[in-house]
Amino acid sequence: MEQNTSFSEPAGAIKAIDRHSVHQICSGQVVLSLATAVKELVENSIDAGATNVDVKLKDCGADLVEVSDNGKGVEEANFEGLTLKHHTSKLRDFSDLIHVETFGFRGEALSSLCALSDLSVVTCHESAQVGTKLVFDHNGHLVQRSPHPRQQGTTVSLQQLFYTLPVRHKEFQRNIKKEYTKMIHVLQSYCIISTGVRITCSNQTGQGKRSPVLNTSGSQSMRDNIGAIFGPKQLQTLLPFQQLSPSENIMEDYGLKGAELPQNLFTVTGFVSQADHGVGRSATDRQFFFINNRPCDPLKVTKLVNEVYHMYNRHQYPFVALNIAVASECVDVNVTPDKRQIFLQEEKLLLALLKTSLISMYEAGVNKISINYTPSISKNTLLCLRILEAGDDTIPVIRSPKSSLNLGGLKAAFSNYHTTGTGTKSGASISANSGPTQKTLQSFFKGSEKTPTHRPSSQSPLKPTRDIAKTPGSDIDSGKDSTLSDCDSTTATPDSLCCGSEFNSPEQPQTEPFTSTEDCSLSPDAKRPRKEKSDFPTEHKSTSPPTFSEGSSISKVDAPVCIQKRTVPLKFSLQELAGRVRRLQDQQKQKAEDGLQYRRFRAKINPGENQSAEDELKKEISKDMFKEMEIIGQFNLGFIITKLNSDIFMIDQHATDEKYNFEMLQQHTVLQGQKLIVPQKLHLTAVNENVLMENIEIFRKNGFEFLIDEDAQVMERVKLVSLPTSKNWTFGQADIEELIFMLSDSPGVMCRPSRVRQMFASRACRKSVMIGTALSTTEMKKLVVHMGEIEHPWNCPHGRPTMRHLANLDIISQD
Repeated sequence: MEQNTSFSEPAGAIKAIDRHSVHQICSGQVVLSLATAVKELVENSIDAGATNVDVKLKDCGADLVEVSDNGKGVEEANFEGLTLKHHTSKLRDFSDLIHVETFGFRGEALSSLCALSDLSVVTCHESAQVGTKLVFDHNGHLVQRSPHPRQQGTTVSLQQLFYTLPVRHKEFQRNIKKEYTKMIHVLQSYCIISTGVRITCSNQTGQGKRSPVLNTSGSQSMRDNIGAIFGPKQLQTLLPFQQLSPSENIMEDYGLKGAELPQNLFTVTGFVSQADHGVGRSATDRQFFFINNRPCDPLKVTKLVNEVYHMYNRHQYPFVALNIAVASECVDVNVTPDKRQIFLQEEKLLLALLKTSLISMYEAGVNKISINYTPSISKNTLLCLRILEAGDDTIPVIRSPKSSLNLGGLKAAFSNYHTTGTGTKSGASISANSGPTQKTLQSFFKGSEKTPTHRPSSQSPLKPTRDIAKTPGSDIDSGKDSTLSDCDSTTATPDSLCCGSEFNSPEQPQTEPFTSTEDCSLSPDAKRPRKEKSDFPTEHKSTSPPTFSEGSSISKVDAPVCIQKRTVPLKFSLQELAGRVRRLQDQQKQKAEDGLQYRRFRAKINPGENQSAEDELKKEISKDMFKEMEIIGQFNLGFIITKLNSDIFMIDQHATDEKYNFEMLQQHTVLQGQKLIVPQKLHLTAVNENVLMENIEIFRKNGFEFLIDEDAQVMERVKLVSLPTSKNWTFGQADIEELIFMLSDSPGVMCRPSRVRQMFASRACRKSVMIGTALSTTEMKKLVVHMGEIEHPWNCPHGRPTMRHLANLDIISQD
């Protein structure tokens, strides 16, 4: 009988991983990106005492990375150990780590780069007569050496970075532009802090000409280095950091006691942006922090600086270049492989110091206005304010320039005012019922919890704008007509109706017709909102009781409608009722056995659940499904009811058409430019100049034209010769810089500045189907199909939802 020995075999024994595998595994953890590779080589050059460091890239670093310096060079005795793991000249034992002042100290960088690329070194020590070229294998062993002419210094070349790791290499090449941008940002930090060192960087694409990326002049001043990298325009917006001792209030906030704290532990120097609006940045792309001249990412310090800056300029981010000097025994730099995370003693004291100093600097620059200046309000301004206030009926309308201004009302009017186009036809009436369900639905489609109440002017009587078909047995009472009056329709501005249309709850009586696909007898006139004189007066609610003068007569009064009741016999069977109860119990039991049925759509129609509802739609609805949707009808002349299998959806006809028109304008509109009399210098950084030149076609589609001279000096290679204009919209250098920032993250992708998007959103809103427009089945189907032709159909440009799930027929039938 054959025995089964599979269970009697011993478990895998714990053994040491072979050295080659350990080398490959650990190397991938030390060098993670192009930025890390360049950082390690630049740090080696600066540690070697170089005053000139040159970084050369080919195809943004995908093919070649070469770093040359004029440092001390490598002695011949150190050739063998140059690229071996944990071989270094910076320290001998762990105790030396406390006082280490060089960038590198682990002896891992060159060894890891050998494992990830083809590495070669050309070096000439100060004591040597001729240079030597060294070639190493992936294990860091020297395999070839030969004489090579070179002045004093070292050149390290990396070819095909990450090619020994196929998955990472493929991802690296796919995202090479992003890797290149991150590398430039890291290199900029070393350019700023390395005073007395001239750092240059250039890139060559294919067989083309080598283009400069950045360079410094080797100045002894951090300010000069900032100007060399970012231009003189950036220098004009900077404030030198002025260090102050922490105030008592701020120390209490951090739980610090002055008597127990060390004195003069930190010394902070550097520069930050002014707090004036327009001088900050749209992102945190120019923030550099250093601890003892070492570039790092102190998260708490970064957060604090931005929070203080937002107290004075909430819409932008500051330029920051701060160096924190502290005793070396209070710092732990051996935290992460890239040494970007650093632990500090007394970190709360540093935060209190920074907060006190920044607040003092920014407070000195605020509230600088003349006390003799008295603002005046012109008649035109008052007219504009009346128009603005009309957008929110909860704010009293200013009737006359002589009337007093309600500042609270003005503030609310400005905060609620939308600078968008109209979403409702002029003169068309909108039904507005009351009730909790109605308010919830209105607040959802307005994007606000507040439901505006229309209060008619006392100078204009209410006039109903729509007839109510009165039929026998109708539940609609003559005193319940809630359509807007002529006064309200003319007082409300188009902008106040945009992206804020109201609709009635299915639970409330409707005064608007429900247009169904089964109704084929509608005349063309029936498809337009009617505005006729009604025989039913609108109920006018007032907080004060009505008063009647003598001799006055009431020609019309509200009276109950007499409805003739009809008696119908009801068939009832106790056995049938018992059978129905048993069937319901069986269904519930079966449901309990099968488990809870999976519900694809759980989010409710509520402003607080907009994100959840959008995520569900993204997950469950694909582009092809919009073509399969069946049109049920139109609700309240504003919403299309559709059915997909057993799910019922509600689609906002104006919002969905606006989103389609907006994306079409985004994709196909080419803005016309206005020529400038004199070309304008932009003073862009070398990096930004390269981004602009590589994406010149995208700038042309946005209406910008440039004069490019590749042979000119850096920061003067690009001049603006044409700006886009469109009616009252004008654009400038801020829009160019915004485009450059977006293209740095997504090179080659068509994008628009935010102000161009605002213009397109306004145009798309005005040309879209309005609320109050009756649509045929064909027109409704067209709008639904269009949703499947755009990338993001779930929200209009102004943030209004386009589609929501109403119900599932299967679940309703089971309940």
